Amino acid sequence: MDVTEKKLTTSPSERISEQISNLTDWRGELLAKLRKLILSVDSDITEEWKWGTAVWTKGGMICSGGVFKDHVKLNFFKGATLLDAHGLFNAGLDAKENRGIDFFQGDGINEAALKELVRSAIAFNLSVEKKR
Repeated sequence: MDVTEKKLTTSPSERISEQISNLTDWRGELLAKLRKLILSVDSDITEEWKWGTAVWTKGGMICSGGVFKDHVKLNFFKGATLLDAHGLFNAGLDAKENRGIDFFQGDGINEAALKELVRSAIAFNLSVEKKR
Protein backbone atom coordinates (compact mmCIF):
# COMPACT_ATOMS: atom_id res chain seq x y z
CA MET A 1 0.00 0.00 0.00
CA ASP A 2 1.48 3.37 -0.97
CA VAL A 3 1.19 6.57 1.05
CA THR A 4 -1.82 7.82 -0.94
CA GLU A 5 -3.75 4.61 -0.32
CA LYS A 6 -2.93 4.73 3.38
CA LYS A 7 -4.37 8.24 3.64
CA LEU A 8 -7.59 7.06 2.04
CA THR A 9 -8.01 4.03 4.30
CA THR A 10 -6.97 5.59 7.61
CA SER A 11 -9.82 6.97 9.71
CA PRO A 12 -9.63 10.49 11.12
CA SER A 13 -9.27 9.07 14.65
CA GLU A 14 -6.37 6.92 13.49
CA ARG A 15 -4.73 9.93 11.84
CA ILE A 16 -5.04 11.91 15.07
CA SER A 17 -3.61 9.03 17.09
CA GLU A 18 -0.74 8.77 14.61
CA GLN A 19 -0.05 12.49 14.87
CA ILE A 20 0.04 12.25 18.67
CA SER A 21 2.34 9.22 18.64
CA ASN A 22 4.72 11.01 16.26
CA LEU A 23 5.02 13.92 18.68
CA THR A 24 7.50 12.57 21.20
CA ASP A 25 7.70 15.72 23.31
CA TRP A 26 5.30 17.64 25.56
CA ARG A 27 3.14 18.65 22.58
CA GLY A 28 2.01 15.07 21.97
CA GLU A 29 1.15 14.58 25.62
CA LEU A 30 -0.78 17.84 25.69
CA LEU A 31 -2.69 17.14 22.47
CA ALA A 32 -3.62 13.69 23.80
CA LYS A 33 -4.89 15.23 27.03
CA LEU A 34 -6.88 17.91 25.18
CA ARG A 35 -8.36 15.28 22.87
CA LYS A 36 -9.47 13.12 25.79
CA LEU A 37 -10.98 16.11 27.55
CA ILE A 38 -12.91 17.26 24.45
CA LEU A 39 -14.25 13.77 23.76
CA SER A 40 -15.34 13.39 27.39
CA VAL A 41 -17.80 16.27 27.05
CA ASP A 42 -20.24 14.44 24.77
CA SER A 43 -20.24 10.88 23.44
CA ASP A 44 -21.55 12.11 20.06
CA ILE A 45 -18.52 14.28 19.26
CA THR A 46 -16.94 13.16 16.01
CA GLU A 47 -13.28 13.35 15.12
CA GLU A 48 -12.37 14.56 11.66
CA TRP A 49 -9.09 15.27 9.89
CA LYS A 50 -9.11 18.56 7.97
CA TRP A 51 -6.30 20.82 6.81
CA GLY A 52 -3.76 18.35 8.23
CA THR A 53 -5.06 18.63 11.77
CA ALA A 54 -7.56 17.21 14.25
CA VAL A 55 -11.05 18.68 14.14
CA TRP A 56 -13.85 17.85 16.56
CA THR A 57 -17.47 18.23 15.46
CA LYS A 58 -21.04 17.93 16.64
CA GLY A 59 -23.72 19.78 14.70
CA GLY A 60 -20.84 21.61 13.05
CA MET A 61 -17.19 22.22 13.76
CA ILE A 62 -16.37 22.75 17.45
CA CYS A 63 -12.62 23.22 17.47
CA SER A 64 -9.37 22.06 15.94
CA GLY A 65 -6.10 21.10 17.55
CA GLY A 66 -3.06 22.51 15.81
CA VAL A 67 0.53 21.67 16.70
CA PHE A 68 3.23 24.28 16.23
CA LYS A 69 6.93 24.44 17.09
CA ASP A 70 6.43 26.10 20.47
CA HIS A 71 2.72 25.63 21.27
CA VAL A 72 -0.46 23.65 20.77
CA LYS A 73 -3.51 25.64 19.67
CA LEU A 74 -7.17 24.87 20.17
CA ASN A 75 -9.07 26.95 17.65
CA PHE A 76 -12.79 27.38 18.30
CA PHE A 77 -14.45 28.06 14.97
CA LYS A 78 -17.28 30.16 16.45
CA GLY A 79 -15.33 31.32 19.47
CA ALA A 80 -16.36 34.96 19.07
CA THR A 81 -19.96 33.94 19.79
CA LEU A 82 -19.09 31.97 22.95
CA LEU A 83 -19.05 33.31 26.48
CA ASP A 84 -15.50 32.91 27.78
CA ALA A 85 -16.24 33.52 31.46
CA HIS A 86 -12.85 32.14 32.53
CA GLY A 87 -10.76 34.07 30.00
CA LEU A 88 -9.29 31.02 28.26
CA PHE A 89 -9.08 32.62 24.82
CA ASN A 90 -5.65 34.15 24.35
CA ALA A 91 -5.26 34.10 20.54
CA GLY A 92 -7.20 35.46 17.60
CA LEU A 93 -9.03 37.91 19.82
CA ASP A 94 -9.53 40.32 16.91
CA ALA A 95 -10.79 37.67 14.49
CA LYS A 96 -14.37 37.96 13.26
CA GLU A 97 -15.46 34.43 14.25
CA ASN A 98 -12.58 32.30 15.55
CA ARG A 99 -10.93 32.41 18.94
CA GLY A 100 -7.99 30.33 20.05
CA ILE A 101 -6.25 29.04 23.11
CA ASP A 102 -2.48 28.75 22.77
CA PHE A 103 -0.91 26.29 25.21
CA PHE A 104 2.82 26.57 25.77
CA GLN A 105 5.08 24.08 27.51
CA GLY A 106 4.26 23.97 31.21
CA ASP A 107 0.85 25.64 30.88
CA GLY A 108 -1.94 24.14 32.93
CA ILE A 109 -5.41 23.33 31.63
CA ASN A 110 -8.52 24.65 33.35
CA GLU A 111 -10.44 21.47 32.54
CA ALA A 112 -13.82 22.60 33.85
CA ALA A 113 -13.66 25.88 31.92
CA LEU A 114 -12.51 24.15 28.73
CA LYS A 115 -15.34 21.63 28.96
CA GLU A 116 -17.72 24.54 29.41
CA LEU A 117 -16.43 26.13 26.18
CA VAL A 118 -16.83 22.85 24.29
CA ARG A 119 -20.40 22.49 25.59
CA SER A 120 -21.12 26.10 24.56
CA ALA A 121 -19.75 25.47 21.06
CA ILE A 122 -21.94 22.39 20.71
CA ALA A 123 -25.00 24.29 21.93
CA PHE A 124 -24.28 27.07 19.42
CA ASN A 125 -23.88 24.57 16.57
CA LEU A 126 -27.11 22.80 17.45
CA SER A 127 -29.04 26.08 17.75
CA VAL A 128 -27.87 27.13 14.29
CA GLU A 129 -28.70 23.67 12.92
CA LYS A 130 -32.29 23.93 14.27
CA LYS A 131 -32.78 27.27 12.51
CA ARG A 132 -31.98 25.72 9.12
